[in-house]
Amino acid sequence: MSATRPKVLFVYYTYSQQTRRVVEAMTDVLRERGCEVEQARIEFTDPRYTDLFSQFPFRHAYLAVARMVSPQLRHATGEIRVPDIVREGGYDFVCIASPTWWLNPCMPIRSFLESDLAGTVLAGKRFAAIVVCHRYWKNNLATLKALGIKKGGKFVNGTHFIAAGGPVGSMLALMGYLATGVVQDRYLGVKLPPPNLQPSYAGEARAFAGELADGLGCKARG
Repeated sequence: MSATRPKVLFVYYTYSQQTRRVVEAMTDVLRERGCEVEQARIEFTDPRYTDLFSQFPFRHAYLAVARMVSPQLRHATGEIRVPDIVREGGYDFVCIASPTWWLNPCMPIRSFLESDLAGTVLAGKRFAAIVVCHRYWKNNLATLKALGIKKGGKFVNGTHFIAAGGPVGSMLALMGYLATGVVQDRYLGVKLPPPNLQPSYAGEARAFAGELADGLGCKARG
């Protein structure tokens, strides 16, 4: 590690801003513990999909979500823009954070992890995987771990954050939010749970970041 302050890099993608909220909570703790932290938000620039992701909420939420089924299930990649801070290198620890799209890491994060740049960033470095989802997280987390190891990274730990509600209620809440950009109590006549992360996410994110800080040798301040 660095002789002074450990350098930590977050690489993440977010559309509805839920993954960003987790990254921000973790960043606060790592900085409090003396780490130097950089955040790199991947931009999804693929011309095949820019009409979908150019604005929030979606113009046609169900069509947009359905359109991503095939590319996600066949593990497709696409064009992305990676912040220059990633190329600066010299990081002691890397955190990869991805929402779940159709059981898998989102296309922008998969595209990064399958790139040559990811090999440069992760080779010989410890890393953690972070999943943000509405229900299903195991395959996403396992895939992030496998892709990171394939690029030479040393997997340390992983975690996930989910929204409230069961499979049906959670999905309807998500679709209502993606369609309107507004938190709704009811959608299509059905009472909904909150569409975004459970309130406990902040404490869980801070606790996980604290574990990572312990592993980096950063002692908690008294």
